[in-house]
Amino acid sequence: MMLACELALAGVDVLVVERRASPEIESSRSGGLHSRTIEVLDQRGIADRFLEAGRATQVQAFAGMPLDISDFPTRYNHGLALWQSDFERILATWLDELAVPVAREREVTGITQDGSGVDIEMAGAETLRADYVVGCDGGRSVVRRAAGIEFSGSDPTTSWLIAEVEMTDEPESGAHPKGGGIGVVRDGGPIRVVLPEDQVDFTSEPTMQDLRDALTSAYGTDYGVRSPRWLSRFTDATRQAASYRKGRLLLAGDAAHVHPPQGGQGLNTGVQDAVNLGWKLAQVINGTSPASLLDTYHAERHPVAARVLRNTMAQVAMRGTDERTEALREVLTDLLSMEAPRKRIAGMMSGLDIRYDLGDGHPLLGRRMPDLDIVTPDGPVRVFTLLHKARPVLLNFGRPGGFEIAPWADRVQFVDAAYGGTWELPVVGVVTAPEAVLVRPDGHVAWVGQLPDSSLPEALTTWFGPPSLTP
Repeated sequence: MMLACELALAGVDVLVVERRASPEIESSRSGGLHSRTIEVLDQRGIADRFLEAGRATQVQAFAGMPLDISDFPTRYNHGLALWQSDFERILATWLDELAVPVAREREVTGITQDGSGVDIEMAGAETLRADYVVGCDGGRSVVRRAAGIEFSGSDPTTSWLIAEVEMTDEPESGAHPKGGGIGVVRDGGPIRVVLPEDQVDFTSEPTMQDLRDALTSAYGTDYGVRSPRWLSRFTDATRQAASYRKGRLLLAGDAAHVHPPQGGQGLNTGVQDAVNLGWKLAQVINGTSPASLLDTYHAERHPVAARVLRNTMAQVAMRGTDERTEALREVLTDLLSMEAPRKRIAGMMSGLDIRYDLGDGHPLLGRRMPDLDIVTPDGPVRVFTLLHKARPVLLNFGRPGGFEIAPWADRVQFVDAAYGGTWELPVVGVVTAPEAVLVRPDGHVAWVGQLPDSSLPEALTTWFGPPSLTP
């Protein structure tokens, strides 16, 4: 849905093909948004919708060790407790506002690409033709298999049950030593259970008896568990697609990377995949940029997910209860209480420290643009407000004018701006104030320099296509 909205903002004809009959989902594996994801939603002017539905809280944690980011330089120096079902419901509303069609109850059974497009076969002999197909279809991705993209990694070593249920007896709320636990979702509402299982080689879907057995094993009673709202299973399997693109087929979210849920990074990483890819794919489809621009999607997002996979594997390794693991946890707890290690790990978990490798230069290059309160000839404005329509912006903090933007004016906003405050980045700290910055639609800085600068036209061409011919 996030990718479809990004494409719709760019005027691309996009269709969401969905196997489910209803936009409502019963299960909510994800329970919150990290700081950078809230920023991304703010860049599109819709963050308030999610903030009103959730609860601002410090959600960052590494292997259960809290990571406070209240001193980070961002408007959202916290996370947001919000169930995935609520997140999808709100996002679906934006999808409707942008008039994106959704073909429901359509199961994709085959995909074939050629030099000019992609044929999508669906159950019932229905077919579609598209210029590009993006597989946002999960760990068992049909698109990834059709593309023949390797999905290598590690097999599961442990399994968890996750469910929302009712209980006859008062449950023992709190964390379980091996991960998970029991918690009340809402006052008077269902109870959420996340518990480890004794095996991993399951060939069928979980049952209520499985849940009763897991509760009894962990707590000595099943608390009279009943009336499941939903029941599911997940493991610590860790895999990543070798490539996020093969020709006209691309991957995003769980189709590109699966990992344990420790740290709550899965949904957040997927949403940020979509925002990185959306404007690039739109420019290629609209003929503004060559197809080679899509290669930067893999180059930028693959390392981000690889890092997520590594840190979740490390967190799973910390779940043990033996003396050695306890000793390691004690040492790490001391380490993460120190400012520099805390900021480094919290910056990674929150997504605020992401830097795409765009070469050497100013510390801003490749990083998220801070949401500054700037003053323009039209009055004060926030930087993120300039990104609401997913259009890039060239911010000039030096002498007004200074660059002829006309050859790119149909694609890039030019704004003379003034800002007298401190430029500070999470983890990095205070940086030198730049004279001009080129900000991509995803909020990352593509160029830093001064106007005029001979390197700027090259950056504009690289990211937003060649200059338009003058009459």
